[in-house]
Amino acid sequence: MRFDILTLFPEPVEAMMQSSILGRAQKKGLIEIHAHQIRDYTANRQNQVDDYPYGGGRGAILQCDPLYRCWCAICDDIGAPVHTIFLSACGSVFNQEKAKQMQRSFENVILVCGHYEGIDQRFIDECVDEEISLGDFVLTGGELPAMMIADAVCRLVPGVLGDEVCFTDESHWDGLLEYPQYSRPEVWHGLAVPEVLLSGNHQNVDRWRKKQSILRTMYRRPDMFKKLRFPYKTRAERKFVAELEAENEDFRNRDPKNLDYRK
Repeated sequence: MRFDILTLFPEPVEAMMQSSILGRAQKKGLIEIHAHQIRDYTANRQNQVDDYPYGGGRGAILQCDPLYRCWCAICDDIGAPVHTIFLSACGSVFNQEKAKQMQRSFENVILVCGHYEGIDQRFIDECVDEEISLGDFVLTGGELPAMMIADAVCRLVPGVLGDEVCFTDESHWDGLLEYPQYSRPEVWHGLAVPEVLLSGNHQNVDRWRKKQSILRTMYRRPDMFKKLRFPYKTRAERKFVAELEAENEDFRNRDPKNLDYRK
């Protein structure tokens, strides 16, 4: 899978994307991540990429032409279909499901980093397939969102992480937040690791982790918890839910709409 990032600040983007897990994955040929300096594609001596907005207003707008020249050069280099995303506060919100969909659907993704007061709408109309936001807030540029999206998607590419469970067991993969994690020492500042994690009984550990994921989601992300369903189809499912109800009063008194949990 290949990501190409259009940016005014390629150096920090490349430094981040070439390090750690993603750096090793690129050396193995599993993924490609390239950062492109938009200024290199200007047609003026000053390498100017922005100008005042028509209609007045503060700030400056990234111009169509350098963006388009850069975009065309990347498309020509790839020589295959590309999916172009503009990182925009006006876009749909990125999440884990979107990351999975992108990894399954696209081989070549171009990420366009906005700056100043945005980019000329005509480039969006001509070249952009979709706009994506990281949430209901505004940043000074699109570099951080671009790196975060590239990271979130690339780690799902087979072979980038050591094992599939490295991401299927994490927060948001199946609608739950991840359970608490512990390491050595067994007691730290008077706080002990839960006994079940020291028991060596993997079935009980898995059961405890599943309960903790549900409870953590209930307390921290009620919006996600509302989407969970709790079925009573099998004896094992009924026993599991009954245990959790007996152990936790808040779960026992949960909204009756949450009556059929499916992992």
